[in-house]
Amino acid sequence: MAYIYLAIAIVAEVAATSALKASEEFTKVVPSLIVIVGYGIAFYLLTLVLRSIPVGITYAIWAGVGIVLVAIVGAVLYKQIPDTPAVIGMGLIVAGVVVINLFSKTISH
Repeated sequence: MAYIYLAIAIVAEVAATSALKASEEFTKVVPSLIVIVGYGIAFYLLTLVLRSIPVGITYAIWAGVGIVLVAIVGAVLYKQIPDTPAVIGMGLIVAGVVVINLFSKTISH
C-alpha cells in the first residue's frame, strides 16, 4: 500500500508544483488552490509512506520521479523543453531510482 500512497503523493506534488507557475505568485485563485491542496495531499500521504519505507529511499523515489514528471508537464503545458544535458541528467536520476528499487536491501522487495 505504501507504494500506492507514494505514487499518489508524487502525482499530487507534481500537480501542485506545475500549478505554481500558473498561480502567478498566488494572484490567481484556482491555480493557487491547486498548489495548496496538492501539497497538502502530497505531504499527508508521504507521512503514511514513511511508516513502512525509509525516509531516504522514499525521498529518492519522490524526488526522482517528481523531477521527471514536472519536466514532462513543463514541456507540455509551458513549452519548456529540456536540453540534452537536462535529459541525460534526468535519465541518470531515473537510473538511480531503479537501482535503489532493484538492489537496495533497505527496502522490502
